[in-house]
Amino acid sequence: MIYYIAAYLLKFFLSLFGFLKVYEKENLPSSDGYVIACTHTGWVDILWLGVSILPTKVHYMAKKELFESRFLNWLMNHLNAFPVDRENPGPSSIKTPMRLIKDGEIVGIFPSGTRTSEDVPLKRGAVTIASYAKAPIVPAAYVGPNNFKELFKFKRPKIVFGKPIQLRKDLSKKEALEVMMTELNDALKELQQTIK
Repeated sequence: MIYYIAAYLLKFFLSLFGFLKVYEKENLPSSDGYVIACTHTGWVDILWLGVSILPTKVHYMAKKELFESRFLNWLMNHLNAFPVDRENPGPSSIKTPMRLIKDGEIVGIFPSGTRTSEDVPLKRGAVTIASYAKAPIVPAAYVGPNNFKELFKFKRPKIVFGKPIQLRKDLSKKEALEVMMTELNDALKELQQTIK
């Protein structure tokens, strides 16, 4: 309940600065769990990504530091986020999202690993999780305001979803992972170009 209250309040608040335009939402699988891998250029894209797939919930990986205070720990848990140690990722970094996906949930990951507008190599987490969970990855790209200052420029935010990427079964596991990484990287670049 807290998730939906927060999500719809966020949707109302963010919409004051510009209504979100969502493209190709029909690419989202209608059943079973999957990974959404989105570009990440600021903190606003995290919020808009969650809002864009309502009423479906998204579970985010979040750095463990956000769970250190009692209040933030309570809030992050109620917002369906789970902690990850980015410096020393342990088994839970894979097991938690795998369990969520197998339960039919959606896991949101930002494969750049950090907020950046630069063309940086993607982290392998999204592909690794999807392969272990035998789930597709849906690439997504966001273009729009990234922080409070940019919100007040009333630039319209946009999100586009690409077609799900499946792990190839006709290749060895290592080759299939490499192909999936390449396909994800290419899809994210192409999606960003389509909505600029």
